[in-house]
Amino acid sequence: MKMFRVAITALAVIGGAIHAFVPEVHTLSTTSTSISSSSALSMESPMTYSSESANAPPLRRNPARKVFLMVEPTPFTHVSGYSNRFKEMLRYLSKAGDEVEILTVDIHTPEKDLPADSFGYKIEHTQGFTFPLYKHIALSIDLPEMKGLRILEKLKPDLIHVSSPGFLLFAAIFYARTLRIPLLMSYHTHIPAYSRNYMKWLPMGEEFSWTCIRWAHKRADLTLCTSPQMRDELIAHGIPRVDVWRKGIDTVKFDPKFRSDQMRSEMTDGHPERFLMVYVGRLGAEKRLKDIKPILERMPNACLCMVGGGPQADELKTFFEGTNTVFTGQISGDDLSRAFASADAFVMPSDSETLGFVVLESMASGVPVVGANAGG
Repeated sequence: MKMFRVAITALAVIGGAIHAFVPEVHTLSTTSTSISSSSALSMESPMTYSSESANAPPLRRNPARKVFLMVEPTPFTHVSGYSNRFKEMLRYLSKAGDEVEILTVDIHTPEKDLPADSFGYKIEHTQGFTFPLYKHIALSIDLPEMKGLRILEKLKPDLIHVSSPGFLLFAAIFYARTLRIPLLMSYHTHIPAYSRNYMKWLPMGEEFSWTCIRWAHKRADLTLCTSPQMRDELIAHGIPRVDVWRKGIDTVKFDPKFRSDQMRSEMTDGHPERFLMVYVGRLGAEKRLKDIKPILERMPNACLCMVGGGPQADELKTFFEGTNTVFTGQISGDDLSRAFASADAFVMPSDSETLGFVVLESMASGVPVVGANAGG
């Protein structure tokens, strides 16, 4: 029996490889319960974003669907706006009665601590590797286990939803084309912008990034991006069938009521009377956080609080020595809500955001935002 399964898998790989990576388009039926196909849009032509597709339909307007979610890096132990988006999606899919199974990768968390489910949906973890250009995250191509194929055989989903960019999408493309299941890709990290910071050694790195994105997303029945600006940029670079994934944040968690004198004192190193600027998010080169230092130097009565962690954390602590800057590290829960609400202004120098959930969270907390006029 084992040899039979191996033979069948081998035949599927050989036969599927012939057409699995050739661009083709399905007609993807619509559903209000899955974020991935919430408005009646034809997959046959490029999409236009309209006020109609921005209006959220009732959760149970259409019958429940089966969705196979393939997502990397894991949103369940990885802290970011990207993570919050997927968790909120799963929360509402659960309310709507959709059936979801999840495949992700996490090699940095001990196996005994890996989450087994989220909002009642089973989470499977496949083998993966640390991304050499960004060692805080793990990626996968779902080999040699091919767990995704086993889940698909059992679930028989209405669609596959895979996060992009990444490596798991190669497995998703193969599975979708081999089994002829509609494929949705959601675009979260603007790789052409990241290439300027992490792939300076690669000649024409930005152009190479766009080539890879086009290759992958032309094989999707639908691409969702997180802002109209990103949609326009993807379309301008030759990517078809693009729409905008509606944005939304938790306005119970992010609210002016969380403003705290104690938190403000901690964030200002005991000087709450100073003008307090805050940044919340990943500490990485792509965020251009060093651009804040000249502002601090011109505002002697101001201070800066950076909330979060990342690959540039130690470098930034050295760079900001001698300035009124406090690094809190990663915080969560009510402490995070208090950190947002206790500032005077939120600063976002990054020009590589596909949306920037922290900007919306700051606004919801009653704190104005100064940000780069770029990206999402």
